[in-house]
Amino acid sequence: MEKLKKQLQKKYKTKDIQTADPLPSKDQQLIASIRDKTEKHNINNVTRTKAYLDFYLRHPEIEWAFLGHMVSRNGGWNMTDLKGEFLAKLLTEKEQMQFFSFLERGNWLIFQDIYPQFLLYEESLTRQQPHFSLLPHLNVSTFMEVAWPEFWKNENRTTLALAMIINEQSYLEKRVIQHPEYQNTVLNTIMFKLQDLLNMSHIIFPYPQKPYAINSLVGRTLNQFSSLPRRIGLGKQLYAILFSDSNRLKRIMNWAVATPHTGSRKDYWPHIFNDVKETLPGQLYIPQTKKCMLQKGSQHIYSPRLEYAWKNSTQAKAEAGDWFTSWSAIDYLEPIAENINGEIKHDYCETIEKLEWTVFTKKVLFQRQQ
Repeated sequence: MEKLKKQLQKKYKTKDIQTADPLPSKDQQLIASIRDKTEKHNINNVTRTKAYLDFYLRHPEIEWAFLGHMVSRNGGWNMTDLKGEFLAKLLTEKEQMQFFSFLERGNWLIFQDIYPQFLLYEESLTRQQPHFSLLPHLNVSTFMEVAWPEFWKNENRTTLALAMIINEQSYLEKRVIQHPEYQNTVLNTIMFKLQDLLNMSHIIFPYPQKPYAINSLVGRTLNQFSSLPRRIGLGKQLYAILFSDSNRLKRIMNWAVATPHTGSRKDYWPHIFNDVKETLPGQLYIPQTKKCMLQKGSQHIYSPRLEYAWKNSTQAKAEAGDWFTSWSAIDYLEPIAENINGEIKHDYCETIEKLEWTVFTKKVLFQRQQ
């Protein structure tokens, strides 16, 4: 860790005077191939999520790939929630689209930054020599130009994972979180602030405790999404939850491999969610869950598949620039010290009940006003 910090300090002092050298044709072809493969998998949340898992199964030493897969699943669930049972009743169609654009842009940006790094690492293994000098040609931060060679030398999985967490959240900061468009349409809206109040921003990792039982959940809740330190701290906590318990990691991974990501929350809790809408249009929604169990005779909560909720969208080219302009980023490299059990099922169940009552109250008040 200390060696990486020293290398980052050295790189930080010299990065402004360095330029990328012209590439030989063989490396130009490699860069072009990496970009083509990245674009192929960066179509939507489902294709990205699968690509992360496929890469992790090939290279389990790159632990961020599995963290990215599981967080990407949550991103897909958040996207389809906008067209699901609750938020579709609380948000206008314009607001739904604004929220989706915000989520999709962040999803897309992270993948187009991190996946080329994965492919370059994979090619380095194939050629049996590091090719991380090509990272500048893929517009990767100088922060990762240091992190990858250090990993190649010492194979410290945790240090690389922490570096990736810092890199991806910092990469999003100006491109999404501080971007005026998303500040005005999403981050400063009443509904986004309401998410914090309702503790709606859960990131959950499902896993079976025993055959045929309802999947258990672990994870964390993120408040103040606009805070970079909090997002990095959350990423480190989620990493610790995944990789601090080998038995639980195996169960979560087995679930992920056996359960293709569709974007519907039915993927992990079919006892309460369905990707087919069971309620009639205009029907008054009556709260029907208690401790994440449907009351007898109740209809499932609607949670659509991504392919039916949202069309594929075209993204503008990523904004240029290196986020690594401050020494403070190096301080985030310290791992989480405390043990985190990640129990979140109780909070998540409460959130579902809060949403049910919010939708019910809004509909009743609306009918009275009429």
